[in-house]
Amino acid sequence: MENRDDGGRTGCTFCQVAAARVEAPLVLEDPDLVVFLDHRPLFAGHCLVIPRRHYESLVELPPGLASRLFEVARLIARALEKGLQADGAFVAINNRVSQSVPHVHIHVVPRRRGDGLKGFFWPRRKYRDSNEVEQVRAALHAALKSIQEPGSGGSSV
Repeated sequence: MENRDDGGRTGCTFCQVAAARVEAPLVLEDPDLVVFLDHRPLFAGHCLVIPRRHYESLVELPPGLASRLFEVARLIARALEKGLQADGAFVAINNRVSQSVPHVHIHVVPRRRGDGLKGFFWPRRKYRDSNEVEQVRAALHAALKSIQEPGSGGSSV
């Protein structure tokens, strides 16, 4: 992970957008983040919410910035409903796998009933049995107990 105060990582398209070195149709910006229209939208109004500083993945974001990004994603979802008469929004984030640009970003896509988008974009499966459910739950529970996030408020798991 490379965080730089000069607009981010050299060669990162989103860092270049955040630093206004690459033109993008901006929807919103503040000192910490930028929202712009995706150049290849799923539907018109498809926005990307990014931090100005370079972080490759969600897990690298400081908690306060992660919170701010999701606050703004929520705001953009409301704006899509009000401004584009969308029925709702699809909010998604890839974390390393399938991340087309290695700079954390949240997709906020306007949705309309009957728009042709069907559920998730990947195959889903059921757990083998209740033992598998418990093994996965226990592994996640143990991992959460071992993670010490600054400012997490000591969430109970």
